[in-house]
Amino acid sequence: MSLNKDGVIIVLSSPSGAGKTTIVKKLSLKENFKISISYTTRIPRINEINGKDYYFITKYDFDKLIENDELLEYAKVFNNFYGSSKKKVFEILEKGNNVLFDIDWQGTNQIKNKKLNYRLLTIFILPPSKKTLLGRLSERENNNENIIKERMEKFDQDVLHWQDYDYVVINQDLKKCVNKIKNIIDSERQKKSRLINLTNFINKFRG
Repeated sequence: MSLNKDGVIIVLSSPSGAGKTTIVKKLSLKENFKISISYTTRIPRINEINGKDYYFITKYDFDKLIENDELLEYAKVFNNFYGSSKKKVFEILEKGNNVLFDIDWQGTNQIKNKKLNYRLLTIFILPPSKKTLLGRLSERENNNENIIKERMEKFDQDVLHWQDYDYVVINQDLKKCVNKIKNIIDSERQKKSRLINLTNFINKFRG
């Protein structure tokens, strides 16, 4: 993959309830880090803001985005559709900013299969145990048994995809987890910088 662009695509995925959305928001506080705000057909949760958390649109409008090839990736998750805008993502990257994605393994695979002129870093987040995940889901979903059951069943499917990612991090302590991911990102960016400098040196030497 070409490394001639400054921005890095950073994908965080996890089973529902493992904390990736909270982690992405905390990472976005770093300088030059922007969140890719997804389009979704689902109904907003309490305190979610259109244009900040997601772009909430109709299924008809979502289908139009697919039809016009405007999405970098999209997937159906729990009977709702989610997708990322090519234009918005590329605009962020072209400015030298890094883009944080809060998406599942389906969207991640789509991005990985595209030939993009940007470095891609993928991180899979796991809860410390299924018991902990159950507790987090119960709190988040106000003990809605049907939703919790659906999420826990999906966990068994989602967790199988951890091996497709560059790194796997366990979110037992939120602060420590965020710091570990920050260290991974910084380390990868340093590798990229060294590789670009070495490539430039070799090209100059050959010239």
